[in-house]
Amino acid sequence: MPALVATATWGFVTGIALVKSGLTESMATLMTLMVYAGSAQLTSLPLLESSAPLWLIFAAGTVVNIRFVIFGAALQPYFRHLSWVKRLFLGYLTTDFSFVLFMARHGESRDRGTPDQLWYLLGVIIPGWITWNLFSLLGIFLGSFVPASWSLEYAAILALMAIILPLVKTRPMVMCLLVAGVIAWVGQPLPLRLGLAAAVVGGIIAGVLAERQMNRARSRAS
Repeated sequence: MPALVATATWGFVTGIALVKSGLTESMATLMTLMVYAGSAQLTSLPLLESSAPLWLIFAAGTVVNIRFVIFGAALQPYFRHLSWVKRLFLGYLTTDFSFVLFMARHGESRDRGTPDQLWYLLGVIIPGWITWNLFSLLGIFLGSFVPASWSLEYAAILALMAIILPLVKTRPMVMCLLVAGVIAWVGQPLPLRLGLAAAVVGGIIAGVLAERQMNRARSRAS
């Protein structure tokens, strides 16, 4: 439920941003249904407004969503037994929220590829897709009635923090969060939101190195 609240808020904010950037309601609706990536949509809006080349718009969206390559690699051991079409379907519907929730529940499981894991992921991604599109469409068609003073984007960020912070229980998770946060903050001036991609890679490397160090310390102690 917290993930759905965050998804709904973020979708509503994105829907408002689409129409206020100059897109027609029909164009914004088509973009929401086809792209299903709030960060890529928000990244492309200023480029669309400035009449940037099409290749630059696609490049910016690719850079912002490069983190899903890492997510897909992490999920591959759990769903590699499925057909390519089914894995493509799961990949399209998987979001940051669903990845975080799935790995928090099954990340340490020794048995991988079980029916329970598939149904758990489906139980997260399908309600998320419905919620996102519903509230994004509400933002598209009702966003003009929402005053800018409400600052709904901060509500989405707070909802995201409410999901992530309870999961930070180990030293590798703390290192991952700290390093990713610092890189993202320092990398804000970078073009095409390269700071976000760098933060994802840096956070993962920091988490992996911290976990290896912990394992070495345990082996020495034993």
